[in-house]
Amino acid sequence: MKTATSVRRRRPKSDNNPGHIKEQGSDQYISKAVSRAIDVLDCFADGSTALSLKEISNRTEMPETSLFRVLATLDSRGYLCQNADGSYRLTPKLLHGKLRERADRIRDAIHPRLQALSRQFDETASVAFLFEDHIAVLASIESFHDIRAINKIGRVLPPYASSMGKAITAFQDCSITNTILEVYGLIKRTNRTVTDRDAIYAEFKHIRQLGYSCDRGEAMEGGVCVGAPIMLPNGKVDLAASVSVPMIRMDETREQNIIAGLLAATHDMAEILKKV
Repeated sequence: MKTATSVRRRRPKSDNNPGHIKEQGSDQYISKAVSRAIDVLDCFADGSTALSLKEISNRTEMPETSLFRVLATLDSRGYLCQNADGSYRLTPKLLHGKLRERADRIRDAIHPRLQALSRQFDETASVAFLFEDHIAVLASIESFHDIRAINKIGRVLPPYASSMGKAITAFQDCSITNTILEVYGLIKRTNRTVTDRDAIYAEFKHIRQLGYSCDRGEAMEGGVCVGAPIMLPNGKVDLAASVSVPMIRMDETREQNIIAGLLAATHDMAEILKKV
């Protein structure tokens, strides 16, 4: 058996001079062509961002002639696609990674406010995020009660039955709402679950009017969950927060207090995200 000292590793010639890297840094190993391609991809914030050749050139300070070759290469490899008007946007191949990066930034920014919401009522508080065509739990802080709601991070939520699923889906364009419902499917999860499409759309309209949603044992037996959208600076609703309470600890007065506390929290979160 070879020991660690008996294995000879191939080293770059520059390593023969211990001071070489310190003098010139590691930039000598960086590919300029790859760096330019990454600079281009970093121009796109999300899947809805569409940029023209000139706009990308201004952001990257790259000549349009050189930039065109980079764009053509990224297009041919499926990382960018060109719209009918000539602008470019990210493809699904990269989009989920961008969404994940953005979701993580949002989660970190609003985590203290989510924690405060959970402590305010000593109940489980959660945040969910819209990842293209499905809604998943992004963060959750559990209460200290022996009997408590649990929201596993990463769990995909039913858009028509869970409070956060409803709160996000209700505020989407009709085409996106249809896609989210089609992808998940209308499955009866409990005896309380509503699967009639007309009734679901009527509830979505009511949620837009109220500004919050409720799940009374529709996604899971034994619990009441109140959810509210978090309005982003661009007016989009990609995430929502919720407070989940076992039915044995919920009454009408407490529910109204939780709704008021949740709406205050989501307003604060929206203000926080203006600076992110």
